[in-house]
Amino acid sequence: MSHPHPELGAPPALPDDGLRVIALGGLGEIGRNMTVFEHAGKLLVVDCGVLFPEDHQPGVDLILPDFSAIRDRLDDIVAIVLTHGHEDHIGGVPYLLREREDIPVVGSRLTLALVDSKLREHRLKNVPKYVVAEDEKLSLAPFDLEFVAVNHSIPDALAVAIRTSAGLVLHTGDFKMDQLPLDGRITDLRAFARLGEAGVDLFLTDSTNADVPGFTTTERDISPVLDRVFAASRQRIITACFASHVHRVQQILDAAVKHGRKVAYIGRSMVRNMQIARELGYLDVPDGVVVDGRKISDYRPEELVLVSTGSQGEPMAALSRIAANSHDSVRIEPGDTVVLASSLIPGNENAVYRVIDGLTRLGARVVHKGNALVHVSGHASAGELLYCYNIVRPSNVMPVHGEVRHLHANAALARSTGVEHDRVVIAEDGVVVDLVDGRAKVTGKVDCGYVYVDGASVGDITESELKDRRILGEEGFISVIVVVDSSTGKLISGPEIKARGFAEDDSVFADVVPLIEQALANAVSDGTDDTHQLQQVIRRTIGRWVSGKLRRRPMIVPVVLEA
Repeated sequence: MSHPHPELGAPPALPDDGLRVIALGGLGEIGRNMTVFEHAGKLLVVDCGVLFPEDHQPGVDLILPDFSAIRDRLDDIVAIVLTHGHEDHIGGVPYLLREREDIPVVGSRLTLALVDSKLREHRLKNVPKYVVAEDEKLSLAPFDLEFVAVNHSIPDALAVAIRTSAGLVLHTGDFKMDQLPLDGRITDLRAFARLGEAGVDLFLTDSTNADVPGFTTTERDISPVLDRVFAASRQRIITACFASHVHRVQQILDAAVKHGRKVAYIGRSMVRNMQIARELGYLDVPDGVVVDGRKISDYRPEELVLVSTGSQGEPMAALSRIAANSHDSVRIEPGDTVVLASSLIPGNENAVYRVIDGLTRLGARVVHKGNALVHVSGHASAGELLYCYNIVRPSNVMPVHGEVRHLHANAALARSTGVEHDRVVIAEDGVVVDLVDGRAKVTGKVDCGYVYVDGASVGDITESELKDRRILGEEGFISVIVVVDSSTGKLISGPEIKARGFAEDDSVFADVVPLIEQALANAVSDGTDDTHQLQQVIRRTIGRWVSGKLRRRPMIVPVVLEA
């Protein structure tokens, strides 16, 4: 990934009384959230999430923050503080702990329970954990932490106030100000105000909905819509949402109970997360309502609600396989109802619409955010952010969590409430922001690229290799095999040309064979006898011909064998 600020160099040494803030993910993108705070020689990490790949990143499973800026300072990390349990905030934790397993992990009860399941998958057994709750304080010298309740689309979300000798920082994490939340746990604006009175030197605020005017719709408005959908459905209902959206699953359970239906979870992460939420008391499940997803054939369609993963069109998730008619146990029947109870994450639009088309083709009625109020955002809109700025009255502001347009919209809101123009710092991943003498400003940058997870491989896939994959997918593949005399370099056999991903038959390449033979003969007569150089001659020759004749730029793999 090219850096958006090539004019910036390496940051200077941090003054003893300064606080350094470096986002290694989450700025200029939705996902991969990770912010590193440095003070008095120690590091504090807030969140460590993942980003999900887009269509132009074929074969990639996950994208991690780039740890290279802190890799030689792992021993200086005092803790990883997690604001909440969404994948874009916790999904990268095991990968950082694989580099140093004994980094303490701090978070709420539900957040750490969700992290625990990941640590077991990665066989990380010696990770210290600190369970915290709102209104609690924790000292991890030189950082003194205070946790504040915030409302989000997952229970137990926390903002964190970070006190150092350089000043007080308030990081909201992801939040909104739903005044009628399903669990009764509102964003603690009294704590925000109290911290504001003490003097917030740097305010890091969620930017995701900063360009959306007004206030985010309350979660309670969804329940009547779900009730109407359930009442109108005469066959099976399939609902899809994030596997961490406990509140949405609770609403689905309540609607199922009201309409006399059983509920089955479909998808490994959904089963795991809802079991955790139920055991910890975050999910109220009446006895006998949830049934084994492996036994859904025992029930008539009108008796069932399936709660599935895959609301973002992920290829291997349950809903995508259902839409492709390839799921092991779930088949769409005409008249089934499918509810996509989630918003579209930028970049996933095409995948989601493919799923909707597939479900519709099979005869399902698809209800989604575009045609019904079946999802509301978990992020504060512009009106809520204005309230926060007026309550906190920060000295400096650094918008976080959002694409570039969101960061700029949030910065404009901060300035409109009176924050001085030069005290609103817009940074992107890798940009270094220092808080010194009460003023925050950009001081440099660090390397901060994408780290790709591809199966068991972490960080081995490069942009060049992704380019090769895109070429293979879009332009096709040509192999050319020749055999040359090991002593004279003259052509003995071939060239044999095979192509994949071309509409034309291989016979179309007959015209280029004499061109390759002549090019090899010329190269040998000029004294070229190295097989690698001969391969390059073949690549250039057939590449020019294919470009001019077929208007294609395929991957070309020449093979020169000596005999």
